[in-house]
Amino acid sequence: MISTASALRSALSRHASTEFRTAAAAVGSVRNLNVHEYISMEIMNTHHIPTPAAYVAESAVEAENIYTTKLKSRGDAVIKAQVLSGGRGLGTFKNGFKGGVHVVTKASEANHIAESMLGQELVTKQAPNGILCEKVFLMERMYIRREMYLSILMDRGSQGPLIVGSPRGGTSIEDVAAESPELIFTEPVDITKGLQPGQAERMASNLGVEEDTEEYKELVKLVGNLYEMFIGCDCTQVEINPLAETPDGQLVVCDAKVNFDGNAEYRQGSIFARRDTTQEDPREVEAAKYDLNYIGLDGNIGCMVNGAGLAMSTMDIIQLKGGSPANFLDVGGGATEEQVQKAFELLNDDPNVQAILVNIFGGIMRCDVIASGIINAAKEIGLRKPIVIRLQGTNVEEAKKLIDGCGFKMIMAEDLEDAAAKAVGVAEIAKQAEQLQLGVKFSGLGI
Repeated sequence: MISTASALRSALSRHASTEFRTAAAAVGSVRNLNVHEYISMEIMNTHHIPTPAAYVAESAVEAENIYTTKLKSRGDAVIKAQVLSGGRGLGTFKNGFKGGVHVVTKASEANHIAESMLGQELVTKQAPNGILCEKVFLMERMYIRREMYLSILMDRGSQGPLIVGSPRGGTSIEDVAAESPELIFTEPVDITKGLQPGQAERMASNLGVEEDTEEYKELVKLVGNLYEMFIGCDCTQVEINPLAETPDGQLVVCDAKVNFDGNAEYRQGSIFARRDTTQEDPREVEAAKYDLNYIGLDGNIGCMVNGAGLAMSTMDIIQLKGGSPANFLDVGGGATEEQVQKAFELLNDDPNVQAILVNIFGGIMRCDVIASGIINAAKEIGLRKPIVIRLQGTNVEEAKKLIDGCGFKMIMAEDLEDAAAKAVGVAEIAKQAEQLQLGVKFSGLGI
């Protein structure tokens, strides 16, 4: 799933001036924390960034009570499904209820809508398989005179924070960048010096707020507070869309998304304690426990590789041979037998995986460690998928001896091209056998 930040980088690099160019985000070991909207709003409040009155509910009765006792006196409210996915408003729940964002005008509506959302999976463009909604967020409805866009993200091109703004908010910023790039404004910040005098003022002017007004002063202050939050909380992205101006001139954050650098968990413990793993791919959650770099994909050939570059090359050649990778999995250069065993278990237990390709180039990572990890896992959980192994480098001969004497039949390959071709071939056999319901079982490749 491509993040908003990645899509924005891509759109801006295609359509903005040559002064702002960003490289595509590399697949690697960085794990960023994405939190629910209500948590983002709470964090913003602690940094003096104004948001509407809002409350979280975990049941339909609680949602109704919140509307009656806390929001009814303010007028209408908005109820939002709390799932970690964009495009909630246009999504559909698997029970047929349409939309993850609704306006509420009476208590019974709050109850009915919450009942229709809670415990159901919301299908969106970003989450086509659905994502479970366990909380709803009831928010004071704001009447808006103007909608703006404001975000800060870490930018590879400028090697530091980049403030991005547009006077056209409330819509997809990627679409704005594609259709009207002149309405996208950027302000690179030197991370060693921080936000400099004039930068917040320029962004406020670019957002279309008239200078020497109270709104202008408030927006300059808001940009400064947002930058302090970005640095102080180790954020990789803070996105406000829309940043609204009300008829009486108040600035309010009506929707926000915040991501945090996974490497900062040791100093942002209170934030990371609120991570919702139920919203994440369970395979990735399990892999993270063992410090494995895993990203789930939708193919049928499981990959275990050491090194991000080699892993991406392996996925590429699988596709060139007509197959489809089921994952990105980099065990790294210093993996232990336990990590290798867990990596193999993840692939062997994945119902979408019909063949496993192990591609190891032993440098720091010894081939015999990989072989031992795979063999130990096979002994403990069995070898239910055909496995193709290509090993080169440190202790490769020792690894081959271990495999030859392990009692499990594994397909050896001399080079990556040969390994990919064999993996694609055996995966296709397994796929066709499954489709034809032939009852073919793989046990150490004893077909």
